Amino acid sequence: MSWHSAEDPIPGDHFSCDAIKTLIVPRSRDLGSFAVRRALPSTECRMVGPFIFFDQMGPSEFLFGQGMDVRPHPHIGLSTVTYLFDGEIMHRDSLGTELPIRPGELNWMTAGRGITHSERTAPTLRQSGSRLFGIQSWVALTDRDEESAPAFEHYDAAALPVLTGEGKTVRLIAGEAFGARSPVRTSSPMVYADVALEAGAVLPLDPTYDERAIYTSAGAIEIAGDGFGPGQLLVFRPGDRISVRATEPARFMVLGGEPMDGPRHLWWNFVSSRPERIAQAKEDWRQGRFDTVPNDAEFIPLPEDPQPVRYP
Repeated sequence: MSWHSAEDPIPGDHFSCDAIKTLIVPRSRDLGSFAVRRALPSTECRMVGPFIFFDQMGPSEFLFGQGMDVRPHPHIGLSTVTYLFDGEIMHRDSLGTELPIRPGELNWMTAGRGITHSERTAPTLRQSGSRLFGIQSWVALTDRDEESAPAFEHYDAAALPVLTGEGKTVRLIAGEAFGARSPVRTSSPMVYADVALEAGAVLPLDPTYDERAIYTSAGAIEIAGDGFGPGQLLVFRPGDRISVRATEPARFMVLGGEPMDGPRHLWWNFVSSRPERIAQAKEDWRQGRFDTVPNDAEFIPLPEDPQPVRYP
């Protein structure tokens, strides 16, 4: 996904649970063919562990002839993490990858020193109409990996651990949690999971990492007597064990990790610990020095030149 400007998320209501540090309610932005809700970054919370960007895509329905068209665009210093609840996206990148992603699967693209990619709806789906609902997040790379070689890894749904029981279904996307370990290689310690709860089911969240959050994608949950609906990011304080109870069938993402090894600068699709590296990436894209995506000649031009934002 390429960065599109969006209104800053608004803070939520006050709540009684001391374990909740911040409640973020992302605003919806119509990108023409589909809508996104951006939870990170926001003025209340810039990062959660290595997560520096978090977008909900859809839910959207494409009619005949319509689809998603995110033209080729560049990234540095991050991994894009794409996970779908519904629909399909065709991923292409400058490494020569051309692969669809479907619900329950994972695309983990590490930009490192630089990569270009596009995300589109396949022509066959445009002929019949389709739906799209999912999450794309960006995970900042450590200093050690910022200038690594670009890479792309796809994980089938069967490759990701799934834990079931007591009304809970947890797919562990990345990291180690709930007694399971994901095979996904990450740059820093983190956790990322897709959780579905039946009404009345409870999921305990241990304080494994200082920076943790959940993003509600469907249904309703309760934490210490406070209720929350879909489309909200709940950022927790460090050190507390939290229980999430579903008051109706619910689905949410668990995300978190250790704080980054230093501040990160974010501008457009570029993340780096060094502002001068972002300036170099801007000039490289402007001058056409990034590798191109085979069989996809379009590209997104460099936007106007606001100053990079430093996190934290």
